[in-house]
Amino acid sequence: MQWVIHQNIVIHQLKVGAVSNSSVLQIGTAGTVRSLTNLYNTGGFTGPAPTLAGAEAAAEATAAGQSPLAYVPLPAPTR
Repeated sequence: MQWVIHQNIVIHQLKVGAVSNSSVLQIGTAGTVRSLTNLYNTGGFTGPAPTLAGAEAAAEATAAGQSPLAYVPLPAPTR
């Protein structure tokens, strides 16, 4: 017995909550999911990132119960 399945998927909005190095996003059906990993050094970096400046300020923020790494203001989450 042979099956012929035609599938049409229309996505008006796609919200992805989190993405990690091992994330898989599959829409529709597939016989197999083949993994693919590509790592690129697009910035031409040759060494590790420099350490954060202001270690004393970070220690004070941690002691005050604040995150010392909150440099980028993020919008409040919505539901």
